[in-house]
Amino acid sequence: MNLGLWIAQGLLGAAFLMAGLMKSTQPIEKLAPRMKYVTRFPPWVTRSIGVSELAGGIGLIVPWATSVLPILTPIAAAALVLVMVLAAVHHLRHSEAALSGVNLVLGAAAAFVAWGRFHQLG
Repeated sequence: MNLGLWIAQGLLGAAFLMAGLMKSTQPIEKLAPRMKYVTRFPPWVTRSIGVSELAGGIGLIVPWATSVLPILTPIAAAALVLVMVLAAVHHLRHSEAALSGVNLVLGAAAAFVAWGRFHQLG
């Protein structure tokens, strides 16, 4: 179980760190062709999502790996579940079902990490 959780944390951490870095640093015009939603919101929303994903990616790995406030790992995972559910709903409302599928898969993996790590904390 622990190995499965670490694999999920590593893959999710990498995905959210890359996505968060891109959304928080790239010009909106550069993001728009691949991420249609950025044109539907003010730029600060995209930046906030990026920073949230960066923090979540770090939170998935660092607290558990260092044993410094390990409770933050399942909290980060649970917060990312919420971000992914909201993203999936948004994409479904805008007829972007393929994107919502990606969000739901990432959200399910984050839910697995949240459940597993909360369970291990006792």
